[in-house]
Amino acid sequence: MNTSLKTQDINRTVWNACDTFRGVIDPSQYKDYILTMLFLKYVSDVNKEKRAAYTEKYDGDESRVNRAMSMERFILPINAHFDYLYDKRNESNIGELIDIALADIEEENREKLTSEDGSGIFRNISFNSNNLGDSKQKNQRLRNLLVDFNNLDLMPSHLASRDVIGDAYEFLIANFASDAGKKAGEFYTPGEVSTLLAKLTKSEVGARIYDPTCGSGSLLIKAAKEVGSDNFSLFGQEANGSTWALAVMNMFLHGYDGASIRWGDTIRNPKHKEEDSLMKFDTVVANPPFSLDKWGAEDAAADTFSRFWRGVPPKSRGDWAFITHMVEVAKENTGKVGVVVPHGVLFRGSSESKIRQQLIEENLLEAVIGLPANLFFGTGIPAAILVFNKKRNLPDKKNTAVLFIDASQQFESGKNQNKLRDEHIEKILQAYRDFAVGNTTPGEIEEKFSYVATFDEIKENDFNLNIPRYVDTFEEEEEVDIPAVQKEIDQLEKELSEVEGEMNRYMKELGFQE
Repeated sequence: MNTSLKTQDINRTVWNACDTFRGVIDPSQYKDYILTMLFLKYVSDVNKEKRAAYTEKYDGDESRVNRAMSMERFILPINAHFDYLYDKRNESNIGELIDIALADIEEENREKLTSEDGSGIFRNISFNSNNLGDSKQKNQRLRNLLVDFNNLDLMPSHLASRDVIGDAYEFLIANFASDAGKKAGEFYTPGEVSTLLAKLTKSEVGARIYDPTCGSGSLLIKAAKEVGSDNFSLFGQEANGSTWALAVMNMFLHGYDGASIRWGDTIRNPKHKEEDSLMKFDTVVANPPFSLDKWGAEDAAADTFSRFWRGVPPKSRGDWAFITHMVEVAKENTGKVGVVVPHGVLFRGSSESKIRQQLIEENLLEAVIGLPANLFFGTGIPAAILVFNKKRNLPDKKNTAVLFIDASQQFESGKNQNKLRDEHIEKILQAYRDFAVGNTTPGEIEEKFSYVATFDEIKENDFNLNIPRYVDTFEEEEEVDIPAVQKEIDQLEKELSEVEGEMNRYMKELGFQE
């Protein structure tokens, strides 16, 4: 038996299982079936291994074994175990049996797998759906799916490390994102961007880490891994029900059972509260939807939590609504915020410029980092990262400078997406760290890459943060040697005349000219 199953082993088997759905339903939908089945297989194998251990420990005393199993992470009814469903794989109602299993898992684990309003994580998925074809086709596909997953032994003792199953889940989400194209941006931030953001906002031991638009939870997990210990707490909110379910499963597969992942619209209905106030966090990271229309501007002026006191963003562009929320829930004097934004956030006028100016005058903005184009799924436009730091909002630190980085050329070209490599991420981080510890002075730090702008300089630019205003990336055109060019033209004309003369001679010899 293979006693060291690696992430790539799981990836290979599960990715092949996707053939069951390819061409039948969209990748943005079939990811839910595949990832749900992976979750079910994992919790079933954990349950099987735990039961075997307790059976040995208690010499087969079934009552003591069942009592011990009732105290485990997940309660798994017999009819919800993967092995039970595999044994039933040839039944004509196998889709219905899987749906019943998932509903029973939710019911037995309500505290872990349901939202505040009682909706479970499997509410948006049905293995008995007509989307999978007519009865015969559906049953065949589900039988194939169960057979594929039966080849995986996900017992913890057979995994190469504790991160294997979580890393496999992340790999699959990334690959589904690649297949899903434009829709992928709704549930996934490219891993290297998440890594950069997590490192820029590196959390201290004991930190509360929050993502208000957490998608499938990948960015939160990257931020957690930067802590360097298990002493932290994770919080997230996601508006899309299917994506929220992915995030909940993602947390469990990474062992972050205590993560608080809520379902709902963060702007209209933020879920993380302490008594009547919004919960405060040490680290806030997010890749919110770019320029979201109908984000809730009509209710913002009367916001229960007064988040939009600096101004209400335009109703057709919600970027500054998310940024404002993030800044407001960061802990006073210590909280740090890292957010991915479209470049328009840096320079657009009207109410956005007023909010931008206010945050700069409060001395909260620490860094503006321009990213390469075509990093994100579903859009080729370049984005930027804004870093806000509430440590700067202290009486002795007014009007401190802001770091600008133009990392637009720091990438490796890919077929469909460009990528930030480790060396690109490290170059950005080093520039940021040097600035953060005071090892820089105002002005150009590295030609065509980094610049430290004073408050007065930004004020002179009317609080416009467009990166080319600070980082000069102008490339001088090479001087043209006019005499040399004229000489080359004369030579070409002479050669052309000679060729034309030779052509005419050939034409005469062939009788085409008199």
